Amino acid sequence: MPGRCSPRSRSTTAASEARMEVGFIGLGKMGRPMSERLLAAGFALHVHNRARGAVDDLVAKGAKAANSPREIAERAEIVLSALPTPQSVDEVYGELAAAARKGQVYADCSTVSLQLSRRCADLLRKKGAAFLDAPVSGGPGGAQAGTLTVMVGGDQAAFEHALPVFRAFGKNIRLCGPTGAGQAVKLVNQLLVGVHTAAIAEAAVFGARLGADPQIVLEVLGTSFGGSTMMTRNMPRFISRDFKPATPVKLLLKDLGLIHDEAKGANVPLLLGSVAEQRFLEAVGRGHGDEDMAVLVRLWEEAAGTTVGGH
Repeated sequence: MPGRCSPRSRSTTAASEARMEVGFIGLGKMGRPMSERLLAAGFALHVHNRARGAVDDLVAKGAKAANSPREIAERAEIVLSALPTPQSVDEVYGELAAAARKGQVYADCSTVSLQLSRRCADLLRKKGAAFLDAPVSGGPGGAQAGTLTVMVGGDQAAFEHALPVFRAFGKNIRLCGPTGAGQAVKLVNQLLVGVHTAAIAEAAVFGARLGADPQIVLEVLGTSFGGSTMMTRNMPRFISRDFKPATPVKLLLKDLGLIHDEAKGANVPLLLGSVAEQRFLEAVGRGHGDEDMAVLVRLWEEAAGTTVGGH
């Protein structure tokens, strides 16, 4: 029947997508597992990273190394990036734009300002290429499992072109609006992550000081209005004292700084956000910047003279 897709034609389409040349720049805590998912999905993957070790590991799994962002732009049809700072995004996209060409799609999965995303889009548009801001949420574990949330801003056609690539590492993939809309949604998410992390730390120490068993608190609140995704994430870390950095304090502090600047420009008071940002600043000042954000609980523990969970 016309318009129907046979199993064979669907398979051919999938194979064609898998052979797509994809570039990935930035192989850190998120970029590396995202790249591994792309390899597992069968994409022809080209990778670049300042530190060579992660590149070599992915080459051993089938990726091809590129010596610069420009090389990635010259080889790939779709280029993704996951970079740690706005400065690195600015620098890398300056290089990419120099070699960009018509028909390419660039998707930045970093968390940056709306203004920077729009600037990247403008640079690439002049070369006939499309840009998507595509920040992700779900942490390294979500990247490994292929269950990330991908918040996309940009053109519908570019989004549909990149969708098979996003599906390699994402489960919840949403076009949120025009350029910058993905970053807007991500910053709302990060504001809540920061505020909830601080609130959960405070509540956990309050409960511990009153003699409540933290494991029971976790189990009961898991089915109560006071529960949240961040509680489910952080409370077990409080209890086990596991502060290995899945999401380091200094990384979330960077995001809270972006949120502060965006809110100031939009004339939106962020009272709770400002308190959370101050607590993250204190944690960095006490030497916890490279530990997981759950380590924030120690600020309240020290003030209250008690500990949540183990010692």
